[in-house]
Amino acid sequence: MSRTRSVATSAARKDREAPEINRRTVLAAAGAVSLSAGIGYALRPTDSEAAAAAAAEQPVAEGRKAPAAALAPYTKGTTLASVAAPRNSSGYQRLGDGAGWTRVLRSDLAAARPGRENRRTALAAFVQFTDLHLMDVQHPLRLEYVRVHDRHAWRPHEALTVPGAVSLVERVNALRGAPVTGSPLHFVMTTGDNTDNNAHSELEWFMKVMSGGRITPNTGDPHHYEGVQNSGMKLYWQASSTVRDQDKSVGFPHLAGYLAAAIREVRSPGLNLPWYSTVGNHDALPLGCFGSHADPYLAEAAVAGKKLMSVGDAEAKKLQDTIRTAQDPKGSGYRDFLKAHARSMRSVTGDERRAPYTPADYLKAHLDPAYQGLGPVGHGYSSANLAAGTQYYAFRVSDDVIGISLDTTDAGGHYDGSVGTVQLAWLEKTLKENKDSYAVVFSHHTSKSMTNTRPDPAHPGDRRHTGTELVTLLNRHANVLAWVNGHIHRNLITPHKASNGNSFWEITTASHVDHPQLARIVELVDNKDGTISLFTTLIESAAPHRTDFADLSQTGLAALYRELAFNAPGAGKALAGNTTDRNTELVLRKA
Repeated sequence: MSRTRSVATSAARKDREAPEINRRTVLAAAGAVSLSAGIGYALRPTDSEAAAAAAAEQPVAEGRKAPAAALAPYTKGTTLASVAAPRNSSGYQRLGDGAGWTRVLRSDLAAARPGRENRRTALAAFVQFTDLHLMDVQHPLRLEYVRVHDRHAWRPHEALTVPGAVSLVERVNALRGAPVTGSPLHFVMTTGDNTDNNAHSELEWFMKVMSGGRITPNTGDPHHYEGVQNSGMKLYWQASSTVRDQDKSVGFPHLAGYLAAAIREVRSPGLNLPWYSTVGNHDALPLGCFGSHADPYLAEAAVAGKKLMSVGDAEAKKLQDTIRTAQDPKGSGYRDFLKAHARSMRSVTGDERRAPYTPADYLKAHLDPAYQGLGPVGHGYSSANLAAGTQYYAFRVSDDVIGISLDTTDAGGHYDGSVGTVQLAWLEKTLKENKDSYAVVFSHHTSKSMTNTRPDPAHPGDRRHTGTELVTLLNRHANVLAWVNGHIHRNLITPHKASNGNSFWEITTASHVDHPQLARIVELVDNKDGTISLFTTLIESAAPHRTDFADLSQTGLAALYRELAFNAPGAGKALAGNTTDRNTELVLRKA
């Protein structure tokens, strides 16, 4: 497998060159020109030229400039240095600075050879966000009332997803580069479930969080919150009132002014790196589970002025079981459920911004110049994606590495995923055509959560394929290094090795809505001994570990977001994974 110069070499060479920007390095670093638009063939030359011209006109397409000399390795600002940890052992637990997580060497796929730290050369480095779940918490279709049966069906901290995500952006902006190699970070990739309810309001918030802007995380009444947290119901944390609700009974605080602060304007600086986007089931499907051709009643109810906030335990269990077992992929049963409870609904202020967005809307938002940020144009998606109705693409990461973003959402309904035959064929073709470049694959779903092969209503003849089939395809290609994904809200790193000797690592990262609210830095390194190392380093948001209940500023809310998530009743306590799933060095053999 031929290899050109590494990222580190490119950066150093560029620094020695004349002030004029090396255009190939710029485009490689920013991924400004897509390799393919996810339609089974390469972009037309006019599309490629247009994208290249747009990138050339935008100095931000260069992304973060490489330093004159490689930065030194560091741990500050990562979970290697410190992780939020409880300061008391019972009741509602306050967080503070805890011991960091060590780095673990994993040689499941290849032996780690001595002296590699003196030989290695950086190939690429990037940051993964996943499962931000930016949430319009006043949305009429939400299922908060299922909490009567399942405590974790509603989280007390959900109103703070936007300041929490902005704080994560601030953390990335403060990073000094890649923590192990000190090389520049190339981009941020968010691997789906960027929004929660498939609402236009949430899509706008997501685009502004990533690219910068002012966000008011409120819909309906412009001056007042209207949702379950000021309903007076003891089922939910009534933070701003003195009601003795079930969350206060386990230590949640009374915070006067909390709801007013939660819907107040938030300002995002936007990422100081180029960023790419991968679609998840919550981005493509109403409530993340009803098919893209869901019952039209649900779209009408989303913008209407009625909201259901309470049902009985038995009804909540039945509804949850129906969704979990995919017995209602079109949402017809949910429509009937809502109609049956019409008299129990409360009046709220209707809002057209809560309408569900379509895949075309999602693409148009990414292509909108207002949300370009530091690029690239479209954040991976192109006009060819829009014309073809696809949401998968490939892009150049560096001279030696390509990225491939897949669409694993099944438009037929249900939250687990799959891929169609057309996309699978495109993936195979893309890997073959780029066999001289290493490849990192991105998706929302994990290999084990791709078990939903329900036909896509828009493409009934396009057979759906499971995660097992995708693993088999990836193992046919020696250039695949990693498959990076999310969906299960848990850190998990899985080795995949085929009988032909090919191997890759599947890297799954926890969400940013459930504790421990993490993102992950991934560094690709050539050890110059026939092996590649992938270094993974987890990061938290920039918010302080310690909270101050009197601080309802944007930063104070981000800190509170983390602490509330840690204490959320029913929350899983194992989502951080084992030490082998966190900060790691993952070794594999490559020609």
